[in-house]
Amino acid sequence: MTVRFEAVGNQFRLNGEPIRIVSGAIHYFRVVPEYWKDRLLKLKACGFNTVETYVAWNIHEPAEGQFCFEGIADIERFVQLAGELGLHVIVRPSPYICAEWEFGGLPAWLLGYTDMRLRCIDPLYLSKVDAYYDALLPKLKPLLCTNGGPIIAVQIENEYGSYGNDSAYLDYLRQGLVNRGIDCLLFTSDGPTDQMLQGGTLPGVLATVNFGSRPAESFAKFKEYRPDEPLMCMEYWNGWFDHWMEEHHTRDAADVAAVLDDMLAADASVNFYMFHGGTNFGFYNGANHIKTYEPTITSYDYDAPLTEWGDITLKYEAVKQVLSRYVNIEETPLPEPIPRKRYGEVRLTRRAGLFEQLDSVSAPISRVNPEPMEKVGQNYGFIVYKTRVSGPRRGQELHLQEVHDRAQVFLNGNYIGAVERWNPQPLHVDIPAEGADLTILVENMGRINYGPLLKDYKGITEGVRLDNQFLFGWEIYPLPLEGALQLQYEETEARPDKDEPAFYQGTFEASETADTFMRLDGWKKGVVFINGFNLGRYWERGPQKALYVPGPLLKKGTNEIVVFELHGARAAVVTLDDKPDLGAETGVDDSIISFTESDKAEEAQA
Repeated sequence: MTVRFEAVGNQFRLNGEPIRIVSGAIHYFRVVPEYWKDRLLKLKACGFNTVETYVAWNIHEPAEGQFCFEGIADIERFVQLAGELGLHVIVRPSPYICAEWEFGGLPAWLLGYTDMRLRCIDPLYLSKVDAYYDALLPKLKPLLCTNGGPIIAVQIENEYGSYGNDSAYLDYLRQGLVNRGIDCLLFTSDGPTDQMLQGGTLPGVLATVNFGSRPAESFAKFKEYRPDEPLMCMEYWNGWFDHWMEEHHTRDAADVAAVLDDMLAADASVNFYMFHGGTNFGFYNGANHIKTYEPTITSYDYDAPLTEWGDITLKYEAVKQVLSRYVNIEETPLPEPIPRKRYGEVRLTRRAGLFEQLDSVSAPISRVNPEPMEKVGQNYGFIVYKTRVSGPRRGQELHLQEVHDRAQVFLNGNYIGAVERWNPQPLHVDIPAEGADLTILVENMGRINYGPLLKDYKGITEGVRLDNQFLFGWEIYPLPLEGALQLQYEETEARPDKDEPAFYQGTFEASETADTFMRLDGWKKGVVFINGFNLGRYWERGPQKALYVPGPLLKKGTNEIVVFELHGARAAVVTLDDKPDLGAETGVDDSIISFTESDKAEEAQA
């Protein structure tokens, strides 16, 4: 049955009847598909009538012209499932989504086009967007409410006013949606400031605002520009995300409920960002860069009403209580609790050193300069640079210019130090008379997802020099760590006295599958794979101390764990526990939650 959803004056109407949108964000690409129904049912049981999701371009077109809409990328199934459960759906497609997601959802291969201008009416950029829309939008069109589906509204671009003011670009995207049959309500969303509302909106297109506190102030600014449109907070930041090397953020449930109450009392609609955060699996975490580079952790728990692992929180209950005073909450039975299990310690008894097997896991590329990943066709992971340095040279300084993001440096196979993007100090080196082999392993820790520094090339981006002498003539080994690695493991223990990158492999038996949490106490930094699935990064600097392992990633019988450790562990043992550990908690200052109201970049000061 065709449904008509529209903005009429200061109201939203569904088939002519007034409706308040009470929505919560759940990103399908941050949740294993087996748990989509669980999360959506809990959303509905809390009193929400709508689910909102971004669409991550880099998930759906990981390589140019190669599209994926299966598994965790099956957006059609996610939307269909929401509709089957009686929920409306708001879709916020790419090209750009921010979302603390790698490159703001833009595919990394765009950076291979060095002359391309992002997020503007650049013909080359728009040609890539058009090709993507040609693949994506035919999948969404049958799911629109105008065609009997659950999608009631689609976003044109995301928080564009905080980035640019190219109204021709916004109109091109709008027209691209319309020409491909997206005939439902279209909208934009921006922070409630003059600059953002001027730069990010379009005449004749519904505008919405994003904030975390002080709704009266935010809506007042919005009304200066759109006095005759419904009030809609498209992103109500009821929690916050974490960066590595910072504390875990939380926000008081009573404060969240009070701000929600204020919004609903003003007759506004709302979308909780996030209702359920999920996980930045693999290499898909993003990063911020205001005064310095700040990579986001693997967990995207966000201190949301549902935890990363799907548990109901005090915030969930407080929100439901407020909603019950404003909307009729349909009685929805909660799904059965998802089991959690402690599998205990797992010894990783086999080891494969990276440098000993470099030629078997990567094909070298010869270049004059140490080129960044994008210039050798690589998107994510790690990259190794090797060269020979003549000697003797005493007391020289080794400079890695603009390393993105963290480099480990080895001389004749011996670790001499790390150079980090946020602490780019040179290393002091002595080269013997016979010369030395210089090897540099660089980790891409996630591309910037917000602000003016989106063009975030990875690897060594400007060159390597000893004092003022640039070093030329390099062998480059891409290490995207995709697919099955052809590693030759040896039965061996960890080498705590040896600082070198290595893969550690082990297995454990499971008589039943359940959610669990992998602790890596005694390990330093790296990436974990379970049954070939990239769980994401760990780092002893925290705050996160355990990685969430959804039960569907396990299987009855033998399960494989591979840890790529960058520095070396005290012992090659991990623990599969039944308890999460996101690190020490800290309250989130109100200035953090409302930061887009002045400048989203101020988050770095929180």
